[in-house]
Amino acid sequence: MTQGPIRIYERGHLHFVTFSCYQRRALLASVPARNIFVQVLDTVRDRHGFALVGYVVMPEHVHLLIGEPRRGSPSTVLQILKQSVSRRLSQNRQALKRQTEVHFEDHTELLPRFWQRRFYDFNVWSLKKRIEKLDYMHLNPTKRGLVAHPRDWPWSSFSFYAKSTQPLIRIDPVR
Repeated sequence: MTQGPIRIYERGHLHFVTFSCYQRRALLASVPARNIFVQVLDTVRDRHGFALVGYVVMPEHVHLLIGEPRRGSPSTVLQILKQSVSRRLSQNRQALKRQTEVHFEDHTELLPRFWQRRFYDFNVWSLKKRIEKLDYMHLNPTKRGLVAHPRDWPWSSFSFYAKSTQPLIRIDPVR
């Protein structure tokens, strides 16, 4: 029997987490889907009391840099976040279909789930690692060719750190 990933909690570290859509499909490719993800992330953060230090929402995966929550563990928070996002996107998809006469080719309904089951979690305990992980997240859309500069991808915390525009969601700076 293979052992799952080792998660180290309750040390006050930040957690760099990555999770993917089912079979790495681009289920977050649309602007409405990414906006819904960000809205749900904000709600879950408020309910569970964790610091959101950085994020990027890509078409088929998400990176978060979060603190440990007041309630539950990072694993619990991610489970709630993923369930809430998939439910909300499913509800919105059904409502949109009812409002229009257009038939949508909806591949997600054929999938057994929205998210891959597991997630990657890396404890971030130093300033050097925090900067490394934030840079990695923020450059992800440019490396993938989605935008020319990180400032052009609104579904990330880049604008907060660049102090250019207000991000879509409040970021909690770590001192």
